Amino acid sequence: MEFELKRAGRFNYIDAGRGCPLILLHGLMGSLSNFSETIAHFSKKNYRVVAPCLPMYKLPLLKTNVTSFAQYLDELIKCLEIKGATLIGNSLGGHIALIYAKRRPERIHSIVLTGSSGLYESAVGNSFPKRKNVEYIRKKALDVFHDPDMVTDELVAELFELVNDRNKVIKTLSVAKSAIRHNMAQELSSFRMPFCLIWGKNDKVTPPDVAEDFHRLLPDSDLYWIDRCGHAPMMEKPREFNEILDRWLARFVRLTHAN
Repeated sequence: MEFELKRAGRFNYIDAGRGCPLILLHGLMGSLSNFSETIAHFSKKNYRVVAPCLPMYKLPLLKTNVTSFAQYLDELIKCLEIKGATLIGNSLGGHIALIYAKRRPERIHSIVLTGSSGLYESAVGNSFPKRKNVEYIRKKALDVFHDPDMVTDELVAELFELVNDRNKVIKTLSVAKSAIRHNMAQELSSFRMPFCLIWGKNDKVTPPDVAEDFHRLLPDSDLYWIDRCGHAPMMEKPREFNEILDRWLARFVRLTHAN
């Protein structure tokens, strides 16, 4: 299912459905299509689903970091006049959600993290060795998913093009380093909103012990596992992901908005 890409000022985003607001945040090398099944599922229910195109490669180099992306999210939420949102972030998107909610907790109802950075991740590193080697790129992509069939020739071609664009490589490394510097471990105990953690048991980028650490450090969190699943559950196991999220939102979000 395709959704209309809307524009408001400098923001490009999907805005589908009506009801309790859900904001979907993709990762560093991700895109809106990563959440296509989630958007389709929840926009048919009592939810307003907003998925912004995060400006991973559009900001000046000095502003290409997780803090600037959180500021971008703040401006989008103000522009669309969203209140009481649930932020749903995968990988770097989860990290952005954490930084934003720390700064503007009054605008956030709850947070859903799936394969989130913020504590630890094994992904980009400090360089892109062998970036002109297509098979090396394929091998790195295979680390993201448990099911090798998820790594299509089209996906590999997209990643190959990205890592051979010097400007994007520099900005990707800038973001990755800023995420490492902005570790959230010491701040998690101060969060007061409910968290839902949905994790792939076979995640190699943010391994299961990362999910356990989030669960231990957050005062109010529920942890759910998806078996035979890697770093992007909403892509690899969309039905299971949506079922878990649907049940959790029914408990924490709909009840609050109904009251």
